[in-house]
Amino acid sequence: MNTNDATESESSPPRYGHFVDGRRVNGAAGRAGKVFNPATGRVQATVAFASADETQAAIRCAKAALPGWAATPPLQRARMMFRFKALLDAHADDLAGIITREHGKVLADARGEVTRGAEVVEFACGIPHLLKGEFSDSVGSGIDSWSLRQPVGVCAGITPFNFPAMVPMWMFPVAIACGNTFVLKPSEKAPGCALRFAELLAEAGLPSGVFNVVNGDREAVDTLLDDPDVAAVSFVGSTPVAESISVAVAVGNVADPLVAELKAGVAALKVGAGTAADVDMGPLVTREHLDKVRGYVELGLKEGATLVVDGRDKTIPGFEGGFFLGGCLFDHVTASMRVYREEIFGPVLVVVRVPDLEAALKLVNAHEFGNGTSIFTASGAAAQRFSQAVQAGMVGVNVPIPVPMAFHSFGGWKRSLFGTLHVHGPDGVRFYTRLKTVTSRWPTGQKGASDFVMPTMK
Repeated sequence: MNTNDATESESSPPRYGHFVDGRRVNGAAGRAGKVFNPATGRVQATVAFASADETQAAIRCAKAALPGWAATPPLQRARMMFRFKALLDAHADDLAGIITREHGKVLADARGEVTRGAEVVEFACGIPHLLKGEFSDSVGSGIDSWSLRQPVGVCAGITPFNFPAMVPMWMFPVAIACGNTFVLKPSEKAPGCALRFAELLAEAGLPSGVFNVVNGDREAVDTLLDDPDVAAVSFVGSTPVAESISVAVAVGNVADPLVAELKAGVAALKVGAGTAADVDMGPLVTREHLDKVRGYVELGLKEGATLVVDGRDKTIPGFEGGFFLGGCLFDHVTASMRVYREEIFGPVLVVVRVPDLEAALKLVNAHEFGNGTSIFTASGAAAQRFSQAVQAGMVGVNVPIPVPMAFHSFGGWKRSLFGTLHVHGPDGVRFYTRLKTVTSRWPTGQKGASDFVMPTMK
């Protein structure tokens, strides 16, 4: 089955398998999940859940392909990435369609997601330059020293449902360009893009086994995390490690007019099928996720917040079975409420009121997470103070989503980050390589002369 051809069939929906050693495999574990069309609520495909043995087979395949790919000159790896980027451009609309059918987001957002992911591929096309080391002539008498970066080995990526194209492309293009092999475990809710990437990489000339996809649940994830042959794991997921900008902090006397403006905007939010024209937001990804987000709205009411806009009863004519939720807006939220402390992953915005900028900084900095934050102001002094003092990894100034471009690195602070290195950009190259430094001397004169002391400048 071409992964671009998944359509609804209630009697016998198509099945997504895995991609291992350059080809699609059906999966033999017998366990499977359902892939829904969020707009209709119907099952459009099933997805195989890999067993530990099947996941380990993909890892062994990646390990076998590693020596040959690591020895491939960086320029040849870059040329393969150029071909892959051209294929992404040619199939961008197809990939956006897969995202809309499986995730539910509107086509314009889906196209934007593909574009932002492809920008990382463009960055990876420059890998010959990015892998250049440093050279120091004559660190000692007749001694030179230089550094080089080498691949770490078999890498794995575990990615979430909310960006099924962009987040995987934050990982595997840089990893592969650096000379590693890769095993991707996408979200079982939206697996189509990952399999399509595998097909396009193969078409671009990537050798078999360098990029593999295993679909599944926790069994596959735990196997990737525990296998000793996996040298590096990149993870972006729905565990409480990242908080998106879902809180508006109203400072001083702007609170009332801000809430009035937000109320009008949220109430006017047009919700519908992602394929429809002039739609602002599509459905949520599954019925379970819809129920979870609705539960947060009910929780906010119990906690004492004021529900200014209630979108819980949203229905779309012709799509009554879809997983739709209208925009919701809370006011008078406090830092002790769960609707403030936890990421909701839905069309729910909460407003917290503070008296001044310093109180806003204190509020943000006290939160256990620190992924991204933005300030909206006409004051350069306020923007500078906020940018310098806020404890978050990504900061926007009059920019609502402060995700950096591919040639910078993406990542948060505090509990929004595991490890020390961020995603893509220069940190991505550092994460997927190991630094080696060589100190070299070629003696002249008497044969057999040896020196067993630390090299120093003399």
